[in-house]
Amino acid sequence: MKIMSYLQLKSNSVLNTLLVDDHAMMLDGVARLVDEQEGYKVISTASSVENAIACIQSNSVEVLITDYNLPDGSGLDLIRKAKEVYPHLKVIVLSMHDEAHLVKEVLKEGVDAYILKKDSMNELVNALKAVKSGRLYLSSDINAMLVHSINKPDTPQLLTPREREVLQLISEEFSNKEIGEKLFISERTVETHRKNIFRKTKTNSLVGLIKFAYANNLI
Repeated sequence: MKIMSYLQLKSNSVLNTLLVDDHAMMLDGVARLVDEQEGYKVISTASSVENAIACIQSNSVEVLITDYNLPDGSGLDLIRKAKEVYPHLKVIVLSMHDEAHLVKEVLKEGVDAYILKKDSMNELVNALKAVKSGRLYLSSDINAMLVHSINKPDTPQLLTPREREVLQLISEEFSNKEIGEKLFISERTVETHRKNIFRKTKTNSLVGLIKFAYANNLI
């Protein structure tokens, strides 16, 4: 009876939730949705890894909902730092990234849910319900992607060997012309590689690209 009473109490309790994203409109929209769900209360928001860690340390945060791309690091950095100190913290990743290798790396850290920003609001609602009841939740697209990656274990890496060479030289601050000279390719080809690298990594700034590259061992 005592165990059942304890479980019922936990089930009916309100989970203090921290939202982390560097886009204010995204934070506002997700905050409204989370606050509408039974058993959840958004107590704070943050826009960086540093801010999020400070919030977790100064508040009784029980659920962390975070993006993957953050200005001062990645969601993976945040999850690792937070779980190091608070191993029982519930984590929901809300990201635009659906690359198999990246999702698997995040799941290894013991996150409780992974959903995509392009998913319907119902996916987030379902994720919140699952996490509240102690179940792992993956959105339909993430589930399909993981099944596909299991069936095709030799799926190519995110970037081609040549793109990784270009990325390495970009990180060393070489210009397109200099990269072309070093790799014996035209400046136009270098520019094409750059565009493909930004597209594949889903980053839109040089700083974001370099942070993503370091976080995913691309350089």
